[in-house]
This record gives sequence, C-alpha cells and structure tokens, in this order.
Amino acid sequence: MSHDSVNRFLLRERYEPKDLFDEVQPHINLIGGTLSGDDTVIDKPYSDPSLTELIGYFWSGKHHRVVKGVQLITLYYTEDSGKSVPVNYRLYNKQDGKTKNDYLREMITEVLTWGLHPQMVTTDAWYASRENLKFLKNKGLGFLMGIAKNRSCSINGRDYTQVQNLEIPDEGLIVHLKSFGSVKVFQKTFKNEEKRYYIMFLTEEDALNQITRAEFKVLHSIHWGIECYHRAIKQVCGIERFMVRTTEAIKTHFFSAIRAFTQLELMRAEELIENWYELQRNLSLQVARDFILKHLQQKLGLNTHSDFYVNA
Repeated sequence: MSHDSVNRFLLRERYEPKDLFDEVQPHINLIGGTLSGDDTVIDKPYSDPSLTELIGYFWSGKHHRVVKGVQLITLYYTEDSGKSVPVNYRLYNKQDGKTKNDYLREMITEVLTWGLHPQMVTTDAWYASRENLKFLKNKGLGFLMGIAKNRSCSINGRDYTQVQNLEIPDEGLIVHLKSFGSVKVFQKTFKNEEKRYYIMFLTEEDALNQITRAEFKVLHSIHWGIECYHRAIKQVCGIERFMVRTTEAIKTHFFSAIRAFTQLELMRAEELIENWYELQRNLSLQVARDFILKHLQQKLGLNTHSDFYVNA
C-alpha cells in the first residue's frame, strides 16, 4: 500500500466515536460491566502546534513533565468475562473550550444513551471532582476513584480532616466526603512506599458497608486495563505514527488505530491469539528470518528453499 493511498484515505474518510461503539456493540454484554475513564498523551515532539490545532502541551504521566502531543481521552469498557474494549473517545481540542472533565461527562452521557449500562465507573484522581461525583450519583452509577491526599472528609459528619490523616483499616472506612456524601475510603501503599487513596460509592448505602478489600482490589485491577490499552495502541497499533496535519485526517488515523486494537482484543477473546502483541511478534520473526536467509544466501551461497529455522 502506497503512502499516497493512505493519505487519501485519511483525508477522505470521516469517522465518529459512535462508529466505534457500533462496531463493538454486537460483541459485548452491554449490561453490568465496568466503565473506566482515563487519558494519555500521544507524543509528537517534532510537530508544530501552530500548524495543527490538535497538537498542544499536556502533562505526561510517562515522562513526568509537560510534553508536546495529542491528548486522547477514552472510555474503556470491561465486561464480566474479562473482554475489554474502548467504547468512546475524544481528542482534546482547545477550540472546543472544554476540559477533560467536560469530555468525560459528555462521553458517559453518550454511551448511556447508546444502550450501555455499566454497573461501576473507575477513574484516577484527576477526574474525582465534586461535579463528576454528583454527576455519576445522579446517573445511578457506582464508582471507584482515586482522590488527592488532602481531600476533606469526616467520620462523624462534622469534624473534617484530610484523608491522609485518617487511620484507614485494610477493609476500608466509611466517611462523609465533603460536599458529596458517604463513601468508603481505601488506602494502597506502593513499592516506593507512596500511599494513595481511593473512594468507592454504591447507590445503596447498605451495600456500601458490605464492600470488602477483595472487591476493591478487583475493581482496581480492572481499571489498570486502560493503562495496558494505552500501551498497546502505541506499541502495536501505531497511533503515534501519523504525518498529516488536518484535524479530520488525524481523527481518521486515531479511529483506525483504535479500531485495529478492538480487532486484536476480539481475536484474543476468541483465543485466536494469546495476546495483543502476538501478531506483531510473529510478523517481526518472519521478517527477521527472511532477512537472515537472504544475506546468508548472498554470503555463503545457501539454498533459501532448504529447511532453515530461526530460533528467536
């Protein structure tokens, strides 16, 4: 396939997030799964922001600094069987005049309208604003969210303190989150001894009391899936490798890369491949084999049709 034909495709076609949802909808159970929201930066260090409106400067968790690129915000759905696919997304565009939180609420509203009925929503602390929490509560959705260590909460509903000052048992602690209501707080300590705090909310308060640490760990593990997805679309689906400048062409490229990932995930779910990286690895092994055989023939005069195997 020529470079020009790819460019013509990117410039000609128009796809929307709803097209992605329509593609995956027949393959997933729309009821009872977990909806995870997060964002990532697609690095474009050599692009000129003055020439492309989607290129900007964003904080990168990978680089731990502000970098130049395109910010992708995604809703990632995991059903009870373990199958997980992106169901909605946005490319941050400063021309829209919206924040990441605006995009998140907008996308959740859309997928609910499209027929998705998740049981829980998970995000990191960036999306744990009071407005978002109330939005999810009003939609009848439970959630697991990271929160900042200085978030105000109270055990008795009157005396507020920062969450980092609380003695939180392994099984969690029911507290009143300021300007919201009752949640269950969990604490997780990472290898570098950094402590992070999470809140869980269920629409039925009695059920909130029954939440165990095991259930918290399951949801926390499910949310990690969106991080794995971000890694895969960069390493396997080529989402960073575009050389077009127009907004619509970039959107088409992103849709194509995300659609490629969904195909890999559906193949994995059907046990046609073991993991998302298998096809790329097998292709690389074949290319390496052909390269070695060609150069051995040139240097040693070997017959390339003989049985010769590369142990990679």
